[in-house]
Amino acid sequence: MRGIVRAGLFALAGSFLLIGSAIAQPAANLGCTASPSAAGTQVWRCDNGITIVAESGARFELKDANRDGHIDSVELSSKALLVEVPRKPGGNPFKVLTPQAIAAVRGTKWAVDVAEAKTSVFVADGRVGVSRRSRGRGVVLGPGEGVDVEATGPLTVKTWGQPRVDALMARLGQ
Repeated sequence: MRGIVRAGLFALAGSFLLIGSAIAQPAANLGCTASPSAAGTQVWRCDNGITIVAESGARFELKDANRDGHIDSVELSSKALLVEVPRKPGGNPFKVLTPQAIAAVRGTKWAVDVAEAKTSVFVADGRVGVSRRSRGRGVVLGPGEGVDVEATGPLTVKTWGQPRVDALMARLGQ
């Protein structure tokens, strides 16, 4: 669980961003600034308290659905993000959308990993609702739990073993 506790940052990008060598000019319009880390990840800090750590080479797009000038979701198409969203009363939950899944929270730390035809979601702290992007009933994850979302099959909540947690967090510089 030590690796879970250390997980505290996330990676988000501006209106459209390819993490790595790309520069996200629209992110400033959403109140976010990026900085590289020693671990090879990129850390985005946003003025609404959201922090995102992107795995090197992660592809994602920051979104402002309600057009208030702040990010409220991110579309992740490959690799992993670690996201920290401060708790806030009311309002719409922050969402990470992938080809397979939607993960939504009001305040927590969690990681989302997209690989080929599967999205994996892991919660370090708080609670995260996860459902298929297309349809169907979702699940709620608590600390230390994860789910793998594929095109078919049940969404089975599992407590992730420390080796799997450590491997994902290492990719995110945690």
